Amino acid sequence: MKIKGFLKDVTGASRVTKARLEAFAAGSAKPETVDPIAEVVKEWHPKKFDVVVTEIRDASPTAKTVRFKRADGQKLPYFYAGQFIVLDFKIGESIISRPYSISSAPYQARQEDSFAEITVRRSKGDGFIADYINDSVKVGDKFQAMMGCGQFYWEPLRDAKHVVALAGGVGITPFASMAKEIANGTLDFDLTILYGSVSADDIIMKDELDALKSDKVHVVHVLSGDDPDWKGEKGFLTADLIKKYSAPDTTYFICGPQVMYTFLREELKKLDAPQRRIRFEVFGQAKDITTFAGYPQELKDKTFRLTVRRGIHEDVIPAKATESLVVALERAGIRIETACRSGECGFCRTKVLSGSVYVCPENDGRRAADKDFGYVHACAAYPTSDITIKIPIE
Repeated sequence: MKIKGFLKDVTGASRVTKARLEAFAAGSAKPETVDPIAEVVKEWHPKKFDVVVTEIRDASPTAKTVRFKRADGQKLPYFYAGQFIVLDFKIGESIISRPYSISSAPYQARQEDSFAEITVRRSKGDGFIADYINDSVKVGDKFQAMMGCGQFYWEPLRDAKHVVALAGGVGITPFASMAKEIANGTLDFDLTILYGSVSADDIIMKDELDALKSDKVHVVHVLSGDDPDWKGEKGFLTADLIKKYSAPDTTYFICGPQVMYTFLREELKKLDAPQRRIRFEVFGQAKDITTFAGYPQELKDKTFRLTVRRGIHEDVIPAKATESLVVALERAGIRIETACRSGECGFCRTKVLSGSVYVCPENDGRRAADKDFGYVHACAAYPTSDITIKIPIE
């Protein structure tokens, strides 16, 4: 800071005020109709836009990769490797949103032929949208999209230069994005992927991943199934296996099914890794809410009355105790905005006017004030009585 002298310094504010008034007087009376900063924001973070399916290919015997481009021909917005896209599906009279980690790389969305991809595995009876994508989506189909969502990405100010990614099943997708970005030279850290699968013939994106191997991208396949011909790592992603591929300072990224998260939380404790070096991706809505601590088991077969207020409009619909408020609303064709569907982002923030709910303890991303004033994230809240809620008007 430059010191001009006592009198000049203490009178500095008046000099600045005078300069501002002179600038105002010299300015044009014609208003500026374009805000360049706002235009940049719109380009990088647009609201929902239409995408069209341009390619579908097999990623494994049970999974497909779907490629999207913007329907208006513009480039897709910027995102970080590891973030997700939210797609709106019209099923019957309902519009249902689902988040999917982007399996393509950010540089592929920035290039002239701008595109993004998701990779979706067929469900085991508990994910009808996943089956819809695998069975019914075709080239030329259009959806509304919102992308660049989530916090699951590498940040140089926070994370170590060596990353061990622990993936299970379709949880490989954010790490595929990271690996492609590293291979392109637009992301700079050392990535080791420990990828758990059941069988060698159903490893999602195997050829694509193996083609990315380099001195900075290491892919280690780990099979938990009984395959006598498999020569690689076997079993689960245990602490001993993770330690084998870790550096002295390592950040751990974890993405996979809920049961894998429960297992890895205990295994990572054995490594004494600091919490700031452990990053769990949100895993979506709980597959079976009755397995969580504190859930009132006596209510699991109950169905309650859910009164939904939107402005002066009011609907009464059924709501099962084992299904989130979001699912009850979607079944009734009542639109509520969602993104992560994991209780983190707050898009489905809802006011509970009366009644009670059970909030999934692993998906409770509410602020303290929201807890005090009766707000819930509807994707992570389950009715435990007749309940009245107020949702925003679309």
